[in-house]
Amino acid sequence: MQLENFDEIMLNFEDGLNKKIDRLKYEYSIIRAGRANAKILEKVLVNYYGTMTPITQMANVSVPEARMILISPWDISTVKEINKAILGSDLGVTPTDDGRVIRLVFPSLTEEKRKEIVKEVKKICEETKIGIRNERKDVLEIFKNAEKDKKLTKDELESANNDVQKLVDKFNDLSDSLCSQKEKEVMEV
Repeated sequence: MQLENFDEIMLNFEDGLNKKIDRLKYEYSIIRAGRANAKILEKVLVNYYGTMTPITQMANVSVPEARMILISPWDISTVKEINKAILGSDLGVTPTDDGRVIRLVFPSLTEEKRKEIVKEVKKICEETKIGIRNERKDVLEIFKNAEKDKKLTKDELESANNDVQKLVDKFNDLSDSLCSQKEKEVMEV
């Protein structure tokens, strides 16, 4: 094989696929699935002295009960701003506070809401698979060009295509597995 950087190309390809899976895991971690999850607050930004700051960087966030998040701001003067940010977000929950701590109590999910969330879970999985296919297309293009430039033979190109497809299959299976786990978690009552 005359293509010297074949291993490097494959490592970069696998790294790109791992990033797609990491993104999928992150997206799934912030989806509400019947239980309170402090990670859903990572997207909520608060105007903290002119800087948009995630709640998780300005308060202690804990989950004392399955359907409650407790937010204890380090600076008590920010309670009103945090409340405002939560109300302006798409969390679908109304905060209550006693002037020092904020409580978010999540209602039980209805069957209809669970089904909507499962649709979103499947959509995120499909977007991940599209990203994986795009990565595959890019790496296969590199190998096809190498074959045109006589750096790969037809047999080596076929072998490289098979190696790429094995990785794609592995990561698609992992995506499906993560999707199934999240669906099960969401539908659990």
